[in-house]
Amino acid sequence: MLIAAAAFLFVNSSPRRPAAASGVFAIGRGENLSDISRDLKSQGFIRSARLLTAIGRVRGTQGVFKAGAYTIPPRATTISIHNLLVRGSRTIEKVTVPEGWTAGKIARHLEALGICTATDFLAATRSPTLLARYGVTGDTMEGYLFPDTYFVPKPFPAESLVDLMAGTFFANLGRIEPDWKNKTARGMHDAVIMASIVEREYQADDEAPKIASVFYNRLVRNIGLESCATLEYIITEIQQKAHPEYITLDDEKIDSPYNTYKWAGLPPGPISNPGRTALEAAFHPARTDYLYFVLMDPQAGRHFFSRNLNEHNQAKYLYLKKP
Repeated sequence: MLIAAAAFLFVNSSPRRPAAASGVFAIGRGENLSDISRDLKSQGFIRSARLLTAIGRVRGTQGVFKAGAYTIPPRATTISIHNLLVRGSRTIEKVTVPEGWTAGKIARHLEALGICTATDFLAATRSPTLLARYGVTGDTMEGYLFPDTYFVPKPFPAESLVDLMAGTFFANLGRIEPDWKNKTARGMHDAVIMASIVEREYQADDEAPKIASVFYNRLVRNIGLESCATLEYIITEIQQKAHPEYITLDDEKIDSPYNTYKWAGLPPGPISNPGRTALEAAFHPARTDYLYFVLMDPQAGRHFFSRNLNEHNQAKYLYLKKP
């Protein structure tokens, strides 16, 4: 009996976590008790996933763990962690990241909410540890910060938030493209770059796969993508200027590897953080022979797609001419 009691006390006690550990644990929407227990064990918060699962079953709390981020106190026992997660975090902030935002825009939004500083967040997106953890071949997590609504404490460690957003990205990608791990690192990164461009170009969801097909068709023919979104990225994110009302001929001559009017091929990195629709389009583009598209209905966000330059010029005259 004494041995059993001692064993329980040991398993219930807090494991020794590294001094650098943030003490922050996040529960995603839809995670069950088994997922939560496994994650707590793997992150060093509890000694036994089975014990937490058993506590939940005995107390009938399997389905009441609340999504969000929690600051777990040092030396917290498994039982106290169970109670904290069931009770729910009382100091969380709702953070909504829309599709197409850049890391810079996300950083400024987080700073305005008091979550973390913009400087810390941008530094975290360049963390060698996180880049290696997720196998990102670029020098930043731009493109892999999944647009969603997050519930986090305030303040919240910047690197933990980047980790949370990247983890959410790959969880969603697994549902969009179950075989993504079979892609080469370069092929994977190129697909994310494509998704980031499609995200900034499409307006109607059903047109996203066709817009992706246009860009892929142009890549095959070594034709510049000529995406206005890449020029907007240069102007607003690299040059730190105000968003242009329209793209000029001078803008099309900007000397930057992100200028898809000047250079054929993909830009060197993502220009936004794409959501599910754009990722679906990039990984599963429509099969077409289109090479051009032009906005024909601004209110509905509909485009006219063309197979050759003559059709495209006629469409531009029809839809872009002054009334």
